[in-house]
Amino acid sequence: MGDARQYFDLPSPFPMKRGGVLHGARVAYETWGELNAARDNAILIFTGLSPSAHAASNAEDPSAGWWEDMLGPGRYIDTRRWFVICVNTLGSCKGSTGAASINPATGEPYRLEFPELTLEDAANAGHALVKGLGIERLACLLGNSMGGMTALAYLALHPGSARSHISISTAPQAQPFAIAIRSLQREAIRLDPNWNNGHYTEEQYPEAGMSIARKLGVITYRSAMEWVGRFARIRLESDQRDEEPFGAEFQIESYLVGHARRFVRNFDPNSYLYLSRASDWFDVGEYGDGSVAQGLSRIALQRALVIGVETDILFPLSQQEEIATGLRAGGAEVEFVALDSPQGHDAFLVDITRFGAAIAHFLARL
Repeated sequence: MGDARQYFDLPSPFPMKRGGVLHGARVAYETWGELNAARDNAILIFTGLSPSAHAASNAEDPSAGWWEDMLGPGRYIDTRRWFVICVNTLGSCKGSTGAASINPATGEPYRLEFPELTLEDAANAGHALVKGLGIERLACLLGNSMGGMTALAYLALHPGSARSHISISTAPQAQPFAIAIRSLQREAIRLDPNWNNGHYTEEQYPEAGMSIARKLGVITYRSAMEWVGRFARIRLESDQRDEEPFGAEFQIESYLVGHARRFVRNFDPNSYLYLSRASDWFDVGEYGDGSVAQGLSRIALQRALVIGVETDILFPLSQQEEIATGLRAGGAEVEFVALDSPQGHDAFLVDITRFGAAIAHFLARL
């Protein structure tokens, strides 16, 4: 299997919002479709916390991407018309420079020597990539979950850099519930003795901490309604149970174990801590004298689509309404779509038919 991943070298030194600079940093990205002669058909996608830039299969890498059914030739985001770029967030461990990368000053991984990371830094890295590809103005900037916050930072920091915006299940600032959950996830990792202040190894790895962090995440990414529908109170067969005291008894427990197992060794714990905290710090109100409404109203767009889900407890529908109202106040023509998908926050990854229909309808009118 080939690798479709490409790398863009960020300007060096690359200044970080909260101080410090990166030398020799880069971001990983993938593209689909062709940039047209006018260079005005580009769509940039910012992802949630854990995905890589591999949003969909392409000629170089035929493996399914995290948003496989959403983009491609003839799909909802039709790559026969659009040139789509998906960037791996600065600070991640999926190809972009982050805490797991080698610090050129020491020849060792950065670990906790990596500068404090904000979503503004990720936005600026994405903007540098777009400029580096020779694109003056994006046709559309799309962000979901954490990526939606990064997209708002991009629009606030770089006025006029996009004609339109698609905001999916995100937030103009982190709410107390989301902060509380993420702080518990970080605490689980930090309290794992193997975390060792960021100095873990493959042999001494914070497996338990990462596992609890992922389970907590999965619980909040879906809805109680979905858990009832899928698992009810179904118990595990006796041969599926482990014999230890207080071991797993219910199917929901083994489901979470499976999810955690697939995630734990596939994501760097320090990168997780950095990105999680960056999400808590984000507040679009910083661009509006402390007011979210004012921060959003300063974002100038022609059109925007804001999609939220009624069962999302992590990024509730009220926050999507807040984004729609704020962008409207800035003069954008805003379409607001509230879906009743039972899958909660993760619906944008699962309920492709309904999300896709709204996105395709919006893009058709650009």
